[in-house]
Amino acid sequence: MEKKNIDWAKLGFAYTPTDYRYQDEWENGAWEGGKLITDKHISLLESACVFHYSQSCFEGLKAYTTKQGKIVTFRPDMNAERMYNTAARLEMPSYPKEKFVEAVLETVRANAAWVPPYGTGCSLYIRPFMIGSGPQIGVAPAPSFLFRIFVMPVGAYYKGAVKPQKLVVSDWDRAAPHGTGDIKAGLNYAMSLHPTMDAHRAGYAENLYLDPQTRTYVEEAGGANVLFVDKDDNLIVPKSTSILPSITRRSLVYVAEHYLGLNVIERKVRFDEVKDMKECCLCGTAAVIAPVGLIHTHEGDIVLPSGMDKMGEISGRLRKTLTGIQDGEIEAPEGWIREVC
Repeated sequence: MEKKNIDWAKLGFAYTPTDYRYQDEWENGAWEGGKLITDKHISLLESACVFHYSQSCFEGLKAYTTKQGKIVTFRPDMNAERMYNTAARLEMPSYPKEKFVEAVLETVRANAAWVPPYGTGCSLYIRPFMIGSGPQIGVAPAPSFLFRIFVMPVGAYYKGAVKPQKLVVSDWDRAAPHGTGDIKAGLNYAMSLHPTMDAHRAGYAENLYLDPQTRTYVEEAGGANVLFVDKDDNLIVPKSTSILPSITRRSLVYVAEHYLGLNVIERKVRFDEVKDMKECCLCGTAAVIAPVGLIHTHEGDIVLPSGMDKMGEISGRLRKTLTGIQDGEIEAPEGWIREVC
């Protein structure tokens, strides 16, 4: 199969329309069945619920070309489960998990020419989403819904993704206690746009959010979970009911324990502990792992011992091992890799 004529070295993280996308619609209590389509546009009524009450959710995962030349996806069943739970929380019809995985594989297979070659450092980003597409002016769930998957070839999410990033502690809150912080709802990201742009305008890659109730504990960044390495080389995983359960984070925890033999401690992390940490990194589907070298606060800068020049040792080993599993260079745990073609 001939790949698309793309300069992979210059590929960023931006929308590129590909040949096919998958679409299914829910009406009268059932999903229609779903199929591949070529039209990249969506036609909606001005009264569609998504425009008024933000009834929307999404997922993000990737497909890779392995060292053996196979196209694979990474743990799509986990995305299926998370979207299933998110939809239920938003009073949307949960998409069947097995059907979700089948739809992901079918969409990637149809766009195989867009999957970047092995060794480019690029991947095919997969974006499933669901919206309340039916008319709804009263405050209530939509009467009909649209589920779609599109894909696009991408490079690194952060510029110089393996170089340390600068964060700033946000004065804004990411999510309320008992709110929607633990689901992947579009409304969460709308709330984060202004703080994110404020951070960018001030020269920072991302915000670091603290818990909204006491502003004492570390939560996560705007688009990624946060991990720390303490001075004893323990992997410290912040714990909170309002943190999004990142599939990358959960995979890294497994890698740390079972591949690298690290001690993993999942607990609430006080922000005043951060200055004593050895390493800090962001993790998520788009970024995989992006190291953090500096965190700005009103009281001054916290400079991590790992510095601004390179990724910390433990973070680097975690990244290398996880990407090695995704690329087929390292044997994966059972069920993590789904072959497409």
